Amino acid sequence: MTEKFVIPKIEENDDGWGPSNMPESYKDMPYQPFSKSDRLGRVADWTGAIYQDRRFMNKYQSQFGVGTGQYAYYHEEDESSFHLVDNTKLPRTMFNRRRGQGRNRRFNDRRNYQNYQNQNTYGGKGPRGRDANRQQKKKMNNYGPRNDQKPQMPMKQREASVPVGKDWEVLETMDFPRLHKLNLPSVSPPVDMKICGSLEYYDRNYDRVGPKHEKKLLRVNRIIHQVTTTDDPVIRLLAMNGEGNVFATDAILSTLMCSTRSVYSWDVIVQRVGDKLFFDKRDRSDLNMMSVSETANEPPIEDEKNTINNPKTLAMEATFINHNFSQQVLKMNEEKHTYDEKNPFVQGDEEEEIASKAYRYRKWDLGDGITLVARCELDAAATGPYNETQLICIRALNEWDSKHSSSGVDWRSKLETQRGAVIASEMKNNGCKLAKWTVSALLAGADQIKFGYVSRINFRDSAHHVILGVQQFKPSEFATQITLNMDNAWGILRCLIDCCMKQPDGKYLILKDPNKPTMRLYKLPENALDSDEEGSSEDDDDEGKE
Repeated sequence: MTEKFVIPKIEENDDGWGPSNMPESYKDMPYQPFSKSDRLGRVADWTGAIYQDRRFMNKYQSQFGVGTGQYAYYHEEDESSFHLVDNTKLPRTMFNRRRGQGRNRRFNDRRNYQNYQNQNTYGGKGPRGRDANRQQKKKMNNYGPRNDQKPQMPMKQREASVPVGKDWEVLETMDFPRLHKLNLPSVSPPVDMKICGSLEYYDRNYDRVGPKHEKKLLRVNRIIHQVTTTDDPVIRLLAMNGEGNVFATDAILSTLMCSTRSVYSWDVIVQRVGDKLFFDKRDRSDLNMMSVSETANEPPIEDEKNTINNPKTLAMEATFINHNFSQQVLKMNEEKHTYDEKNPFVQGDEEEEIASKAYRYRKWDLGDGITLVARCELDAAATGPYNETQLICIRALNEWDSKHSSSGVDWRSKLETQRGAVIASEMKNNGCKLAKWTVSALLAGADQIKFGYVSRINFRDSAHHVILGVQQFKPSEFATQITLNMDNAWGILRCLIDCCMKQPDGKYLILKDPNKPTMRLYKLPENALDSDEEGSSEDDDDEGKE
């Protein structure tokens, strides 16, 4: 037997869509407006006190408001049964007053007797009296305000390393979270194009220096040249011979490759000439200055009253320490490790006052027709266990105030027993500077990198220092300790090169934002920053002198 199919009744609405008449089952029923975004809480709330926290009072309310009144409950009949209760306090009788006074008097007498015993029996003097006073003072401090809860100071806006002109055009904006994801693996090993200069040998007696046998940091009057890319005669010759199409120095490359770790503002000039790129540092730029406590939780702030501990003064002090320390720890005026090519920056009678430096010009193939040529610097040489010559990069970490929160630990008390804690503190407070030093050592092909620990004799005097110790690492192993990923560093550099290669011939500027983790590529108009370069040309002869 087959069931019959009953055709449902279909209403036609000529004026719109939906039913034309109200169904009988829904007539005379109240309607509560609702929204699809409303959250469902309890099915029924008879008390109205489920969500007592103010943060959740409006969590389950409708967007159309609460006071619609369809389902409100009114208790009109209960009003008649309401009575006011008198809750005034009764006066205390004389008997109750005397009972309280006796108990309070006994408590006060006991407390006064304890104070009298602590002060008079021990006299407030001697070991027992001092201990009692100390315990009482400590007990009172527990109820007072916490000393370690310092009010948070408003963060001061830093200034850019160079003022941005109104006519500068922003071409690219690169934020650091995206740069962290870049990778350029399997970069081919470099090829040495030319090695110039001479190196003095490292004095191993400084490896035995410690806080108990410290040595005073001396002033070494030697010239250290800091020549930018386009002023290097060797790079000019290599560019004319077509040895590469991207040219830079190790200081510029380390700044770009470690840009995601930087906090302070910096800038690099990019010149596009034909199919070649030149990364330059601006004259009067702070690119070669050593920052201090840049990545600390509380870095040094600009303060007019504290002139020796502001960021710029500390950077000059750290640069001064590095230049002198890198020359003091050498066997000066003795046998040198000399290369065939002489120092290309020596002029006139500077031969006797020149610093121990070797310049290594190397070439990397980055793929897709990009060939990088860079000048890398080495500071010293040493004899290895098999009488081989090892190349060394020498740097100095400086302690400017052990009591400041950004200094971490006291070097004089920790270097002997907990040297790992000192270097871990420096990784936290100077992470960007250590990463740039490590990248420079890896680019130069150094066998060792030596860190000197230099501290002020008096923390209020920034002109006199002592050497507290020396520690050495292999650059590749130290890169692992500071979580430096060279594939990511090469990826950041390749991204910047590709952004500049897309632009036409001209002059550009890469600027790190002073207050945000962002880099920007600017198109510079003609004659931009020329006044700065002309004003600094008079100081080129004295650059690098200590």
